[in-house]
Amino acid sequence: MRRSLAIALCGALALTACAAPAVQLGSDGKPLPQLYKLSPAETGKIQLRVLDSVNALRRARAAGPLQLNAELNAAAATHSRDMSVQNRPWHFGSDGSSPLDRVRRAGYPGMMLGELISETYETELETLAAWTKDPDTRTILLQPEARDLGFAYYQEPNGKIWWTLLTGG
Repeated sequence: MRRSLAIALCGALALTACAAPAVQLGSDGKPLPQLYKLSPAETGKIQLRVLDSVNALRRARAAGPLQLNAELNAAAATHSRDMSVQNRPWHFGSDGSSPLDRVRRAGYPGMMLGELISETYETELETLAAWTKDPDTRTILLQPEARDLGFAYYQEPNGKIWWTLLTGG
């Protein structure tokens, strides 16, 4: 009898150790954001996740697939860092440059079609989901003439992430 009780007690303790940690809720009842810490080693995986997600959305809307472009990635990375320096999400660089200027400087041979930006603590897929919900930003993702995609981020030490997505054709 003691043996059965000891086994049952050990089993109960083992199950409580497997329980998910409690989620902290904000005053609005929604879960508080978790720190999404990125490492430079993950950049390629993040870019491919975004590319795959954008192409799935485009496929569902009968638009052709995009491919990652190194020059657009470089222009996006430059702008993400620059938005952090300026501490504001907007389409102009601290030197007054436009998205067209940055894409040309990066050596992109095609035509820049659109730029999406975000300042957030959310993941790349949460950010992409927000862009797809807004008709104006979704239009940029679905442009039929787009062939290339650039995607990059800059993360501040406090966890804030500045995302930039560029399309070109």
